Order: sequence, then structure tokens, then C-alpha cells
Amino acid sequence: MARSYVREARRPVGRRRDRIRPIIDRLAAAHPDATIALRFRSPLELLVSVMLSAQTTDVNVNRVTETLFRKYRRPEDYLAVPQEELERDIFATGFFRQKARSLRGTMRMLLEEFDGEVPKRLEDLVTLPGVARKTANVVAAELGSAQGVVVDTHVRRLSQRLGLTRQDDPVKIERDLQRIVPREDWGRFPHLLIWHGRRVCTARAPECAECVVNDLCPSSRVDVQPALLRPA
Repeated sequence: MARSYVREARRPVGRRRDRIRPIIDRLAAAHPDATIALRFRSPLELLVSVMLSAQTTDVNVNRVTETLFRKYRRPEDYLAVPQEELERDIFATGFFRQKARSLRGTMRMLLEEFDGEVPKRLEDLVTLPGVARKTANVVAAELGSAQGVVVDTHVRRLSQRLGLTRQDDPVKIERDLQRIVPREDWGRFPHLLIWHGRRVCTARAPECAECVVNDLCPSSRVDVQPALLRPA
């Protein structure tokens, strides 16, 4: 089971609803480049990239899709080759057999149910083979139709440390975040936490002294004023 960071949130720093706006604003100022790291040029490429990103890094996925997307441009292309060929083409992303089955099943369903187009509604996306809620949330948000809040390992850790949730289950964490994060921020909020989690609030050694929200964080390990934004 993934480590929980709930118990780190001990300092009294105020109500979640009162803190969420300044948290979002400060993180947005500190990480203006916080966007999805996957590279894609169309809704279909986005969907494939997110499906391939399970259990691997975005860097690895981008390396694979650079070639993959020159060969596979339409849903039909994924069905026109033997599954073994598709498996070889995505081998480096890991779990390639299951991913190939999911991709082919998804492409078939896109053609049969959605006229070959990637749907934007969450309830449609989760019907696609291999597309769970997290994947569906990412796709919907990047298509400009965020209907939930993506919860990955970084979002889970920072939400717990910031005292925005006391839950461990991603579905329950998402529910807590939806209650306090303004709907217009549902799409960008996970990116802000992800980038802050990579750059500052790491799992093993969070740099609290460098954190722009340390005075709003009940898990902060230092007692200082908000850190100034570091120069570019």
C-alpha cells in the first residue's frame, strides 16, 4: 500500500476553504509552466499517450510515441496490424501486451460507438477498454472539459500534506478536492501539485524552506514566512 502523509499535517493553519485560493494562486505563480508533460497533437494521440503512461514515465512515453504516432494516425491503423506488431511498437512502455489489447479494444469502440472520435464526457471515456477514471479525467481536462480532479501519487501526497484531505483512497481524495477547488481550476490544479511535488515537495525530502505555501501548509517543517519565488 502507498505511504500515507496524512499524519504529517499537524500545524493549525486555518480552514481548507480559506487556504485553497492562495494555495492555487501562489503555486500558479511559482510554476507558470505547469502543464501536462506528454506530447500529443490530437485528441487521439492524447488518449493513446495517457493509456501508455500507466506504470512508466512521461519521458519514456514521449520517446515511444515520437515514432508510434508517425505510423498510427487513425483508430483504423491500430487495428490494421497484428496485435504482436503493436506490442513490439509499444514494448518500451512496459505491460505491452495488456496495453496493446486495451488500445485495440478502445480503437474498435471509438469506431463503433463514437464515429472514430475521442469523446469528451467522462461517462463515455470510462467505457473505453483500459480507460479508468484517472485516465478519463486527464483526457477530459486536456480537451478543455474537466469533469473531475486527477489524483496521481503527487496529488495524493501534496493534498494530504496540505491538509486538503484525510483520505488515502484516490476516489475519496478527488471527492474532497472537488468540494473545495473551484471548478474552473479542476484542470490545472493537479498540474500545479504535480510540478510542485517534483520540484519542491518531494516524498523523501520536501524543501519546506523553499516552498511558497509553507505558511499555509500544516505539514511544513519550518516556521518562516512564504518563500520568495526563486529567480528563473
